[in-house]
Amino acid sequence: MIFKKENKGLLIASGLSIILYFLVAFKLERTDFTNLLLLYISLFTVFYFILKHGNKNIKILTGLAILFRLIFLFAIPNLSQDFYRFIWDGRMLLNGLNPYLYLPETFINQQEFPVHQAAELYAGMGELNGSNYTNYPPLNQLSFFIASLFASKSILGAVIVLRTQIILADIGIIYFGRKILEKINLPIHYIFLYALNPFVIIELTGNLHFESVMLFFLIWSIYLLLNDRLILAGILFACSISVKLIPLLFLPLFLQWFTKRSLDSARDDKNMSVRAESRTNKLLKLSLFYLIIIGTTILFFLPFYSSELLNNYMNSVGLWFRNFEFNASFYYLFREIGYLFRGYNEIATIGKIIPLLTILFLGWITFFRKNTHPKELITALLFGLSFYYFTTTTMHPWYLATLILLSVFTKYRFPIVWSFVIILSYQAYANLPWKENLWFVGLEYGIVYGYLIWEIFFKNHHTKPYSDAHDSRLTS
Repeated sequence: MIFKKENKGLLIASGLSIILYFLVAFKLERTDFTNLLLLYISLFTVFYFILKHGNKNIKILTGLAILFRLIFLFAIPNLSQDFYRFIWDGRMLLNGLNPYLYLPETFINQQEFPVHQAAELYAGMGELNGSNYTNYPPLNQLSFFIASLFASKSILGAVIVLRTQIILADIGIIYFGRKILEKINLPIHYIFLYALNPFVIIELTGNLHFESVMLFFLIWSIYLLLNDRLILAGILFACSISVKLIPLLFLPLFLQWFTKRSLDSARDDKNMSVRAESRTNKLLKLSLFYLIIIGTTILFFLPFYSSELLNNYMNSVGLWFRNFEFNASFYYLFREIGYLFRGYNEIATIGKIIPLLTILFLGWITFFRKNTHPKELITALLFGLSFYYFTTTTMHPWYLATLILLSVFTKYRFPIVWSFVIILSYQAYANLPWKENLWFVGLEYGIVYGYLIWEIFFKNHHTKPYSDAHDSRLTS
């Protein structure tokens, strides 16, 4: 038996989790915020218990991580409708049509049905999604195509294929995550802060968001980079970008990893030419790394190339900065200031400023923060992306998955706290049509910022970062 007598509590907790995940997968509606909140709090309570009492048995935790995901295998997502667009795009490709060039709305308005179950898929994705060009990158489209290839006439069949890809990606994340933790001398059970997190299981496996696949390529790339396998690391990093664009933000942060790390290793060498050569070689490696990433990403887009592609794609991506608002943090404060002084919503202006602020922050941590150690590098990735999410106009819950995984390899746990309180954002869907209650948004970010400030300025303030004392704790 995998569960011994002393693990009776763990067995009960696992059984309770199975019941709770089943209720989320098959019995929950997005508008039922009260039940969602109760189920979510219960799952996090059991999650904490399982980590606390099962952290020494990696096989059990791995098995539970897979088992909990398999509960969702035959469930139609009930907290997100994005998967309908995934299936639409995949079936467009299957029928030889470029999904970047056509609006679903156009076909439906003209009473044309280019894919099987077109009317049902359009109704499911919603008018907002159906009236915009797809913004999912090429490898993401490949996943949609695979689902349509195996299930061209069944929505549930396509869901099963999509979900299988996400589950396999998470298994890969556990594998490479453990390897990275071993390499940087952190306990390998830390990976289950991601793999058993109810937020990750529900939002990614349950709701079919492809952050899992993006993170699989990203974490594999980082592992190879830590082992100086530059070329394959660059290709896999490009794969990550080609699933979700967000890793593009990380590119500047590798500068010190390729340059100052070489100088550190040659610091005691009296031969200045050796040190100069070290700098030159590392700059060449950095340039090669970037060229591989950019070149591979372009290659992935080439099969979809047309004169309209770039314009359609950039307009679709730009909408998130110019038009959409959801679960934002500082942006809502900026918006209120705009109302006071201008009398109307300043999203068009603020949406242009936010990317500039992100670039400035990334520049600061690129040049003025030490990022030569693996933990320092990953911490830079964590805070670079956190700044972007703290200032963005739209913070959908599933975006948080990247921060959760990155935090596993650092001393910071504010993304884990955020993964618990971000459920408050779902209160907006309890209203028809949906409408946010800013008191819930304020409570969410008040808790996140409070914990973040405590972690930065007070927690372990008198101990060295990444000390053995820190490493011995599971959730510290």
